[in-house]
Amino acid sequence: MTVQPTNLAGLDLRAEIDRLRKERNAVILAHYYQKPELQDLADFVGDSLELSRKAAETDAEVIAFCGVKFMADTAKILSPDKIVVLPDMEAGCSLEDSCPPEKFAAFRKAHPDHIALTYINCSTEVKALSDVIVTSSSAETILQQIPESQPIIFGPDRHLGGYLNRKFKRDMLLWPGVCIVHEAFSETELLKLRAQHPDAPIAAHPECPPHIVDHADYVGSTSGILQFAKTMPGDTLIVATEPHIIHQMERAIPEKTFIGAPGADGNCNCNICPYMALNTMEKLYVALRDLEPRIEIDEPLRLAAKKSLDKMLEMASGTIGKGDLGAR
Repeated sequence: MTVQPTNLAGLDLRAEIDRLRKERNAVILAHYYQKPELQDLADFVGDSLELSRKAAETDAEVIAFCGVKFMADTAKILSPDKIVVLPDMEAGCSLEDSCPPEKFAAFRKAHPDHIALTYINCSTEVKALSDVIVTSSSAETILQQIPESQPIIFGPDRHLGGYLNRKFKRDMLLWPGVCIVHEAFSETELLKLRAQHPDAPIAAHPECPPHIVDHADYVGSTSGILQFAKTMPGDTLIVATEPHIIHQMERAIPEKTFIGAPGADGNCNCNICPYMALNTMEKLYVALRDLEPRIEIDEPLRLAAKKSLDKMLEMASGTIGKGDLGAR
């Protein structure tokens, strides 16, 4: 249940959040897709797994995760002894919603020879049903360690899975989920924008559909796109992912120009994640004040989900051999 802010008129929210951060011994995390004011007050800004791992390394007793629910769940999986709060429990994810655990379990049962390589944008229950979790930055490294003879289910993002299939000539069986933000970019409007800025490269997240990714000069995770922005030789970049990442780009490289890729009519805000937008300064203050809404995960489920996350971390660091993976 989401706790709605009440009677907050006249409060200096930034000062109150800083006070509660100290009183609660809390660490505040903000994903790149959060509003700039939340990014600016966070202890750490980054991609979802990166944030959860950083929080786990701190001595904080409370994690306030300004992101979406699967991200806060991941923080709880990695930090079971810490209190984890999410400013708005309705901050979900279209990819998680697309993959109900009971349907995923039935899908796995129908393909018993397949292993499940699952994108981190999924529920704790789906993580527990998976063999290896991947992120957009680790997926390529992990996929290359799995023998081509091993059948694979990839979910829930069919665009990321399709991108990996095309790049590595694989034939993974794809779950049909999509990210509503990355699905919203318009190829026609993107080409118009490129015509206006012919020397500007395009950086795209692999959650984008093929008609966007195929025009990109760089394809990678949100943190990868940020790094590309820092190192590219030009002075203008077209960015095909949720546009709040541009705040970090402008902070890091103020001398460059960053242009968000357009949606269907060239002007809509359809490329802004509506779930990420649910988090606000007011809700963060209330979450720290009341330590609610709080993430709770039953221990057997947490351990089952952690197993697939641990496998990802092993494979991403190159400490697991090809023979260690097989169908359940």
